[in-house]
Amino acid sequence: MAIDDQDRVVLVRQFRLAAGRVLTELPAGGLDRDDDGEVEDPLLAGKRELEEETGLRAGSWRPLARILSAPGFTEEEVHIFVATDLVAAGEGRLGPEDDEHLQVERMPFDEAVAAVERGEIVDSKSVIGLLWVDRERRGGAST
Repeated sequence: MAIDDQDRVVLVRQFRLAAGRVLTELPAGGLDRDDDGEVEDPLLAGKRELEEETGLRAGSWRPLARILSAPGFTEEEVHIFVATDLVAAGEGRLGPEDDEHLQVERMPFDEAVAAVERGEIVDSKSVIGLLWVDRERRGGAST
């Protein structure tokens, strides 16, 4: 979850075939594997995906949560980070995959939480990340 210096969350809108519609989500992506089968470090993947999907880099990263997306049928583990101190990637920027058609938007944090509450942001990692940070800000337990 990238949050800029104006307290806006950087989100991506993209069509999701399984959902049959465009979803608004936190930038994310899978962990790459090298030729030896080693899985990419989640933090490095987060940095890469943020740059590829949004054109931004972050000066500060902190782990927020690690979740299993749907343990009844997949082993997918999702690592959520909070990224701040955002800057444009500039020259040499990593771009999105050829099949990714993303629209980047910045939404005030409180509006993003309200969008979750209205059922407009429904992607699980995005819902969890936004509500977790909202809870922290309201004085709840932190990581």
